Amino acid sequence: MDAPADDTARLHGIFRELSEDLSTEIVGQAGLIERLLIALLADGHLLVEGAPGLAKTSAIRALATRLEADFARVQFTPDLLPADLTGTEIWRPQEGRFEFQPGPIFHPLLLADEINRAPAKVQSALLEAMGERQVTVGRQTYALPQLFLVMATQNPIEQEGTFPLPEAQLDRFLMHVRIGYPDAEREAEILQLARDRARDVLQVRAPSGVRRVTQADVFAARGAVLDLHVAPQVERYLIELVLASRDAARYDAALARRIAWGASPRGSIALERCARARAWLAGRDFVTPDDVRAVAPDVLRHRVLPGYEATAEGWDGERLVGELLAKVPLP
Repeated sequence: MDAPADDTARLHGIFRELSEDLSTEIVGQAGLIERLLIALLADGHLLVEGAPGLAKTSAIRALATRLEADFARVQFTPDLLPADLTGTEIWRPQEGRFEFQPGPIFHPLLLADEINRAPAKVQSALLEAMGERQVTVGRQTYALPQLFLVMATQNPIEQEGTFPLPEAQLDRFLMHVRIGYPDAEREAEILQLARDRARDVLQVRAPSGVRRVTQADVFAARGAVLDLHVAPQVERYLIELVLASRDAARYDAALARRIAWGASPRGSIALERCARARAWLAGRDFVTPDDVRAVAPDVLRHRVLPGYEATAEGWDGERLVGELLAKVPLP
């Protein structure tokens, strides 16, 4: 059932204000802000990769402070244990029983900072939570909050002491976003923002009020996103992109040899949801092929895996997706 026009306009206004508010605090990363909001609207998890100092953690924390939801940050380290995420059973001698103490994963918003620094055992603790929205400890299974969003960061520079994320866990992320350095104009804005913040600290100024988006509005906006119209031609184009990642020989035999694994149906679902969310944020009630193409690199780069020889030649998921976008004709 479609939402009333006045309520849709109200929701658009809330998210437009949220986007503008985030842009004043996170300078030079407009693409990252858009992807954060898409992940929120598409009910998926986000992996952000970039060099240190590019406001990855700051952007995620800024979004969390603007939502009416509890927020937890976990710094992933090589000595982190799965129970540090999920929680553990604590013995209560007075009552003669064990009591479960929930871990930070039970917060609606979870920031997994430098996720690739934790070993595979800890990374796998996120698998059930991200895929099934539940956590099993011992013989008991505990449901996670209805609003549950994992926002993880990854540093691609340092390889020592890091553990590459397994493909099964990468597929749990709705999008894998890579960010780069800002240009000269944005760099000057960042310097000015840093000076202003330093003055605020020195003068002990009270922070300005921040409007927080309610969970009810988030769920209502998700419903509005699902109501967007997707023409059959656009849906077919979306499906064809995913099918081409599995069987690229129809377009280019050499490209087919470079792809070891294509995107699963989870990739199709993610691509459609992200395209819908992008169209909704733009104020449209329909999805265009440009929406699909805009989100395809972030949705598919971690789902389209190069073969051994392709990797040796310098090919990665991003380059493969770029070739697919060039080969598959627009509707």
